Amino acid sequence: MPSFDVVSEVNLVEVRNAVDQTQKEVGTRYDFKGTDARVEQSEKVLTLYADAEFQLDQVKDILLQKLAKRQVDVRCLDHGKIEKVSGNKVKQSITVKEGIDSELAKKIVRLIKDSKMKVQAAIQGDAVRVTGAKRDNLQEAIALIRKEVTDFPLQYQNFRD
Repeated sequence: MPSFDVVSEVNLVEVRNAVDQTQKEVGTRYDFKGTDARVEQSEKVLTLYADAEFQLDQVKDILLQKLAKRQVDVRCLDHGKIEKVSGNKVKQSITVKEGIDSELAKKIVRLIKDSKMKVQAAIQGDAVRVTGAKRDNLQEAIALIRKEVTDFPLQYQNFRD
């Protein structure tokens, strides 16, 4: 029976490379000379530091640009609040979200069931498995999910006949 998995994955190697490129650019730019502007990464959390909110926004723009160049979907980033550190220095945490949370998984399953297609959807951990009798039905399900879920990056893997 044909099936596929709906997942949300991020290539953390590309995220690391984008952080490194951002660090290099911030280190060489004239407007950041003598400032404490930097980006640090620990697993799936990126922390941006700067002397002022304006500089923090510039560092964030550089990071998002580098991530987009490396085909990392920036919709998977969860931007935290801007916090004051010491004096007038600021920092912001950005979390890289991986996996489909239960709320979105339920939304996908409900969407498929409400469409009256001849496919079944089941939640399996942080993925949704969709099975059907015909390959065409599965392709219609992928098209439906792509059209309806636009606020979160999804990939379609393990397409089996």
